[in-house]
Amino acid sequence: MMHVTLRQLQTFEAVARLKSFSRAAEEMHVTQPTVSKQIRLLHEQVGLLLLDQLGKKIFLTEAGQELYLTCSNWLDTWNRFEQTISNIKGLKQGRLKIAAVTTTKYFMPRVLGPFCAQYPGIDIAMEVVNRDRLLERLARNQDDLYIMGLPPDDLDVESEAFMENPLVVIAPVSHPLAQRKRIPFAELANETFLMREQGSGTRIAMEKLFQKRKTPIKIKMELGSNEAIKQAVAGGLGLAMLSRSTLNPDPRQEELAVLDAQGFPIMRAWHVVRPKGKDLSVVATTFLDFLRAHIKLLTPRLQISAPEYVQSPENK
Repeated sequence: MMHVTLRQLQTFEAVARLKSFSRAAEEMHVTQPTVSKQIRLLHEQVGLLLLDQLGKKIFLTEAGQELYLTCSNWLDTWNRFEQTISNIKGLKQGRLKIAAVTTTKYFMPRVLGPFCAQYPGIDIAMEVVNRDRLLERLARNQDDLYIMGLPPDDLDVESEAFMENPLVVIAPVSHPLAQRKRIPFAELANETFLMREQGSGTRIAMEKLFQKRKTPIKIKMELGSNEAIKQAVAGGLGLAMLSRSTLNPDPRQEELAVLDAQGFPIMRAWHVVRPKGKDLSVVATTFLDFLRAHIKLLTPRLQISAPEYVQSPENK
């Protein structure tokens, strides 16, 4: 008789799904040696090789494929059972899993802090990832809720807007356009831009805008984070379009300016998303209700004006 633990199955499912020991460790918030130990113990219990590693690539053996199908279904059933028990008890305690795009790190702590203070029995695991990784997690239904700016149109989801997400163009304060009013789009399009990676929600919005105007974007450089982009803009490498949420106003610093350009800000919204038809746990429902009731915690403190000076990324 095999004595397999829930933790071993959870670890195996993560490694098999992600095809990586390190990514499984990252997702489970443990060290890689801990993941390796759980897989080794599982191999000993089953008595057959489940995962075959060739170099850095991981493959499922025949036995591994069978176990992956079995434990994936079983873990999903177990999660539903845990949710049902919580619903029956009506307890405001348990674990809430949220996945959010990277830009949300500028405002989500302002609501998570008060939420945790009000509901100390709820533990929150929030994965902050880029849009592509978030969509992977959404497609696999790995979390309770997903926070993003642009809900996907190729997945069957339900979304709810909860806060405005204006997109603005920023430039160095010394840039000639920084003191201009109502900058024509054609003039703005002559500038070079710093962009996020392919698949970024902000980049998608910018590409749609330029495509609608039938104007090519002059891309100077692609950078993988908003902070890197702000540093590069402050250094004079080009202009950028970013979510207003990423900018922390500080009148003492005048290295970046929000441009007064025609067509901007582009008004979008932040959305909370979940797979369509997904039954939310008591914990997830509690968070949604809290979010709706505490939008003021997330509302930007200053209105957009032009030129509006924002804190230098070097002095944040």
